[in-house]
Amino acid sequence: MGKGATTREAIVSQALDRAVQVGLSGLSLGPLADDLNLSKSGLFAHFKSKETLQLAVLQEAINRFTARVVEPGLRTPRGRARMELLIHRWFDWIEGEPGMRGCLFSVAAQEYDDRPGAIHDLLVGSQLQWQETLARMAADLPRGGPLPADMCQQVAFEVTGSVLAFQQQTKLFKAPKARAWAETAVARILDDAANAV
Repeated sequence: MGKGATTREAIVSQALDRAVQVGLSGLSLGPLADDLNLSKSGLFAHFKSKETLQLAVLQEAINRFTARVVEPGLRTPRGRARMELLIHRWFDWIEGEPGMRGCLFSVAAQEYDDRPGAIHDLLVGSQLQWQETLARMAADLPRGGPLPADMCQQVAFEVTGSVLAFQQQTKLFKAPKARAWAETAVARILDDAANAV
């Protein structure tokens, strides 16, 4: 990797860490340049606009989520073990991955839920793809055959609700039992799905 690519990677990584704290819209080139010992013009040479940087940061979060949550799950045999690993790693992601103290998707969802544009579109596309992945994995849960498509969507919806509740309990309320509560809720959802057919 050349020096320019290495610098760009360092900028995106630092910006991602900041964005988890202040949101994508809160990213400011000046403080980011200071963090990296770059001039503002040097940083601007890599990203011609704030939106270009924001898109690169969001894409980096998507790439990390895919590598740390989705891909390990897809290497696990189909069925409940795969779904449990995906959700377990999703909980880990919410708690904070190395070099990142939270979930950018949750922060960005609050910022861009009603803001049209390229950032909104990338965020929505990535989250819809994740929901579709969960629904596909849910199809393999029942012992008696594939779960019907509408029930797969229901499982994805309920699992997501449990994960979002976990995020609120662990991040906002600092509830010590948040993960145990969320894992119990998810186990019930998966039990219901396993016995549905």
